[in-house]
Amino acid sequence: MFKVTPNPPATPNVSPCESLDSSKLHEAANRALDHYLTPPSGNPGSTSNRPLQVFTVAPDINTEALLPNAYETFSSATTLVLDLCDDLDGKERNLALAIHQMMELGLLLIEKALDNECSVKS
Repeated sequence: MFKVTPNPPATPNVSPCESLDSSKLHEAANRALDHYLTPPSGNPGSTSNRPLQVFTVAPDINTEALLPNAYETFSSATTLVLDLCDDLDGKERNLALAIHQMMELGLLLIEKALDNECSVKS
């Protein structure tokens, strides 16, 4: 048995645009790039005059809190440098040991400041 199949029905063009205009596409692409890549122009002078600062220390923090934190930071850094020295040879090892020595001197200074600031008076 032979069944007659008609040609598929024609589908109308559902696009709202009759044809793509390359100049309009180019303008739209530039607007999108400007939107995402151009910095905001709210107050351009404020960001250029201010130094780039990621971390800040609370302005009202007292010395008794700063010194122990600085001491712990130096102690951690000296431990890291000593661990690094185990993997180095020659000039690089000497340089890392010199950095360690300077950090140890910084630790001594912080210890003295801690003694002066937080000493127990009898």
